[in-house]
Amino acid sequence: MARIAGVNLPTGKRVPIALTYITGVGPATAEQICEANNIDRTRRVNELSDSEVLAIREYIDANLTVEGDLRREVQMNIKRLMDLGCYRGLRHRRNLPVRGQRTHTNARTRKGPAKAIAGKKK
Repeated sequence: MARIAGVNLPTGKRVPIALTYITGVGPATAEQICEANNIDRTRRVNELSDSEVLAIREYIDANLTVEGDLRREVQMNIKRLMDLGCYRGLRHRRNLPVRGQRTHTNARTRKGPAKAIAGKKK
């Protein structure tokens, strides 16, 4: 089992697909990693030699921000916006959509389950 950047890669999948299981590595970056290390796109993870896995690991460490470091960086960016008190920071603080989506209807994922409002009694 190949373990890269603290993630166990699924052994039966093709290398570019398996690399996307690492946070911060998408399809295009995975193809770029395979190309840089001369690994055929059709090969499976369980067919890789230890030296190829090591080459992938070293490439990722040298060129990419992944997993914990990336998550920490994103959280620090959000915290910075909140500390500044800018509009985006206020939206993060209130747990509302940040990028201009409507909230009159929808936005249930971000706002949470609907809260009942007392109706008019007859």
